[in-house]
Amino acid sequence: MIRYALKCDHDHGFEAWFGSSSDYDDQAARGLVECPFCGSHAVEKAIMAPSVGGTKKSAAPDMAAKMQTMMMEAAREVRAHVEANFDYVGDAFAREARDIHEGRSEKREIYGEATPAEVRKLKDDGVPVAPLPAPPPDPTKVN
Repeated sequence: MIRYALKCDHDHGFEAWFGSSSDYDDQAARGLVECPFCGSHAVEKAIMAPSVGGTKKSAAPDMAAKMQTMMMEAAREVRAHVEANFDYVGDAFAREARDIHEGRSEKREIYGEATPAEVRKLKDDGVPVAPLPAPPPDPTKVN
């Protein structure tokens, strides 16, 4: 495994792990390396200092904290959008999703609860479903 310091064309710095130097080159050539901040695929290797014990504190923990905060906010926004714009159907989610998919019920966006077995059956039958992000913890109570 090799860790690279990377930078996008918008000057966002981040790190990523690759199986080898050639893995990075291959993924970058195919446009698979993406900035986690802005989604840019114009990413290049940044200058990296070797990791030496006793040097100044790394910025990696700060980056990890920023990424965690960003992901929690995105999950919060997705959940708020669904709760504000979709119909809540509770435990009837699996039945209602199937009825909408098969045309027995009016087409509309819904959310609710389903067991793992119900979700597997819906997916096996081609009914499009996706999990709703769990409510993120209160940021004032996160370690």
